[in-house]
Amino acid sequence: MANQATPDILFDIKNSFYIGNYQHCINEAQKLKFNNPDQQLEKDIFMYRAYIAQHKYGVIINDVSSSSPPELQHVQMLALYLSGNDDKKKDIVSALEKKIQTINPEDKVLPFIAGFIYYFEENYDTVLRLLNKSENLECSALAIQTLLKINRVDLAVKELNSMKETDEDSTLTQLCQAWVNLSRNGEKIQDAYYTLQELSDKYFSTPMLLNGQAAALIALGKYEEAEPLLQEALDKDPNYPETLVNMIVLSQHIGKSTEVSVRYLTQLKDSHHNHPFVRDYQAKEQEFDRLVKSSA
Repeated sequence: MANQATPDILFDIKNSFYIGNYQHCINEAQKLKFNNPDQQLEKDIFMYRAYIAQHKYGVIINDVSSSSPPELQHVQMLALYLSGNDDKKKDIVSALEKKIQTINPEDKVLPFIAGFIYYFEENYDTVLRLLNKSENLECSALAIQTLLKINRVDLAVKELNSMKETDEDSTLTQLCQAWVNLSRNGEKIQDAYYTLQELSDKYFSTPMLLNGQAAALIALGKYEEAEPLLQEALDKDPNYPETLVNMIVLSQHIGKSTEVSVRYLTQLKDSHHNHPFVRDYQAKEQEFDRLVKSSA
């Protein structure tokens, strides 16, 4: 089991980003200025990624220029992708295909950012290929997220074990442990709940952590216990998509009126019309309409 030998001066900024406390990450990053250019660059990368997580894409799009470090230009590419229409996204992916042919081994940012874009493109084979040789914990976390997405829990467990060998106490490793356990059964789901609760108690109860706890309780059939956690998450961020999705699911389980579920669904469609849940729901609506017409 390996741990960092010296304290990480950027720990608070990174940790806040990992648990979804994006505004704190930004606030702390703006307070600090380093003489060491590598530390300054790493700080800026996390700050701009936090802005992206808040959907404030214009901040990095405006701040970063062709003279900025390549790593910041990579992060800007993610903002351009997420804020673009379908044609813009296709152009970015096309340009990215050329970039990843000759990745500089010293560039630790491009594989992760490219992996993120291909993840949104649902090109999971390319994601895993890009991340395969990296020892970066964030790359491992994205690999685990991808493996869980394609229902390869067995491979996700292997990747998690590698993370533990690198840094078992890292917040990222603990989050990945919770994600993997949420994909399993019985006591593992309960373990995921405890891990996420401990992170909330230790650092800050973000919508991300609250939704993870609520998802575990829903999987365990503890619907009444899940509701206040989701309500707290809703109070912190009314448009957080996973909260709205979980509220839709929970409303069905606890017998709330159809109007309540529809209200959350409408809000989700308004604020996150490209969310996978919305796309899947709309595809099912279209298929239902097609079946009705064909049987009429």
